[in-house]
Amino acid sequence: MNAKTKALEINIYPPEAQGVGQFDGGRITEIKPIGFPGEGPDVRHTGPLFYWAWATAKGYGKIALHPHQAFEIMSYALKGEIGHYDTLGTQSRVKAGGVQIMQTGSGVSHEEETLADHNEFFQIWFEPNLRESVIQPPTYREFSHEDFPTETRDGVVIKQIIGEGAPVTIQAEAAMQDILISPGHNLRRELAANRTLAMVVIDGKGVLVDETTLGKHYLEPRYFAIVHAGEPGAVAIQADADRPLRIALIEVPAKVNYPLYKQGK
Repeated sequence: MNAKTKALEINIYPPEAQGVGQFDGGRITEIKPIGFPGEGPDVRHTGPLFYWAWATAKGYGKIALHPHQAFEIMSYALKGEIGHYDTLGTQSRVKAGGVQIMQTGSGVSHEEETLADHNEFFQIWFEPNLRESVIQPPTYREFSHEDFPTETRDGVVIKQIIGEGAPVTIQAEAAMQDILISPGHNLRRELAANRTLAMVVIDGKGVLVDETTLGKHYLEPRYFAIVHAGEPGAVAIQADADRPLRIALIEVPAKVNYPLYKQGK
């Protein structure tokens, strides 16, 4: 592969290009980097990463009791406090940095609440083999911020949420980190062929650089980026000089060896 061969496909979606939604009469609003079918842009190469929403609420709000099956659903609190009730008998709350995760299996209903003056959280759906997971019993687990390992290197703090060393385990193949890059520092990330990196900018500004072509893509709060490696490649994510850059990264295989819901199989 010569120096100018394009190994990576990079797409950037600002907030206005993403899907939107609301609950409880507008008390809870959301943007959707990856929406349900028909919502927002057609984001490709996401494999078992099915859905990603960023919800915001000032004060109390409720997403009323509703059912799920088969998918693995994670809520990650960014600010405030979120509550959870489900038909397994669970009643719980997690604060910023905490995770609630359901493997919904043969079926479970739940409701969600926002409990602080200002609340923000991700809800992310991962897709295992639905034909297998739908016959398994549903489960619920929760973790506080302190349960997650972190490491600091070269001005970058990495919190492992899913994957190696992390307490959250799921059936779908995925790894997730919450990453804080100090001003002027950068994180380099290599991707093997047929892998995808999905990125949401939580706070700060920076630049995403394709190390093969040296193409630059500017990042701002709530921007969503998809990096797909058709061939092995690498990106550098650099924070602006005057403020830290906080991002959430999820890496998944672009393809899996079972039928996916969005493929209609």
